[in-house]
Amino acid sequence: MTGPRFKPLPPEQLTAEQKRLAQALTEGPRGGVRGPFPALMRIPAFADRVRVLGDYVRFESSLPPALSELAILVVARFWTAQYEWYAHSRHAVKAGVDPSVPEAIAQGKRPPKLSADEALVYDVCSELLNARDVSDKTFAAAVARFGETTVLELVGLAGYYSFVSLILNVNRTPIPADATPLPPLAGT
Repeated sequence: MTGPRFKPLPPEQLTAEQKRLAQALTEGPRGGVRGPFPALMRIPAFADRVRVLGDYVRFESSLPPALSELAILVVARFWTAQYEWYAHSRHAVKAGVDPSVPEAIAQGKRPPKLSADEALVYDVCSELLNARDVSDKTFAAAVARFGETTVLELVGLAGYYSFVSLILNVNRTPIPADATPLPPLAGT
C-alpha cells in the first residue's frame, strides 16, 4: 500500500466550501476529516452529501451500535478495505462485539460466537454482498426480528460502507504502521 493517492489538502489551500465541510466533519460525530473525506474534500458538495448519509446510517439508524459495527466489518472484509477494517474492528469491540467475531471475519470465516441478532445481521450482509441478494429465509427472519425499516437501514449501511470501502481502496488510505492489515482471502 503506497497511498494516499489523494493527498490531504493543506488547510491554507481550502476553499470556503471546503472549510465549512471540514468544520462540519470535525464538529460532528466523526470528530475529524478522516476515512474517505480527505479524498472527497475535492468535491465538497458531494462529500457533504456523503457525510449526511453516513451520519444517518452509522449514528442515527435504528440498528444498535454493535450490530452496525458488525455489518461494517462484514463489508470491510468483503472489499478488503484496510482502513475501514482498522477503524471499525476497534469500534465493534468497544460497542460490545466479542473480540473473537472480528478475528473470525478477518480470516473469512463465519464467527462461531454470534448472538441471534448478530447472526441475522451477518447473514443479511454476507448474502447481500456475496450472492448480490438475500434469500427469502434470511429476509423473512430479519424482517420478523427487526422490522422492515431496520432491514432497509441495514441494506443502506452495507451499500454506504461498500461505497466508502471503494473510495478508501482507490485512495490506498493507509493504516498506522503498527496496525495489523487484513490478510488476503484464500483464492484472491
